[in-house]
Amino acid sequence: MRISLFAVGRLKAGPEKDLASRYLDRFAKAGPAIGLEFGRVIEVPESRAGSADTRKREEAAALEKALPEGALLVLLDERGRSLDSEAFAARISQFRDGGKRDMIIAIGGADGLDPALRERCDAVLNLGAMTWPHQLVRVLIAEQLYRAVTILSGHPYHRA
Repeated sequence: MRISLFAVGRLKAGPEKDLASRYLDRFAKAGPAIGLEFGRVIEVPESRAGSADTRKREEAAALEKALPEGALLVLLDERGRSLDSEAFAARISQFRDGGKRDMIIAIGGADGLDPALRERCDAVLNLGAMTWPHQLVRVLIAEQLYRAVTILSGHPYHRA
């Protein structure tokens, strides 16, 4: 299964981009052995619309355009379900074993995600009760993808 990240906003050059890239590279190298591959990072600019609702709708439309046909959609949202790393790895394994070819993990814009996406998605997850800057969310999800591969392959990187 190919996993891609969708993000509203661009990650500028700097330590966050370097660290996210490092974990995504590790994921890309380790994942194929267990049937997971890194697709790509899809970045779209933040909407400049006058209202939050319109911005969310426009950003959702950009996400819908980027979704491969039949792809799983996982949203990162503060109202989502909180999973520990092992449960996240198990969820990815279930998705992979379900026969889907593509999965997109979406990071919304500053206003959040359009409610229509919640109705259409396959899972809504959060990265804890705290609010994180979008740059750090990219690092966190990239690291968790790499950690999921190590958990599923029995690599000692993850120690509980």
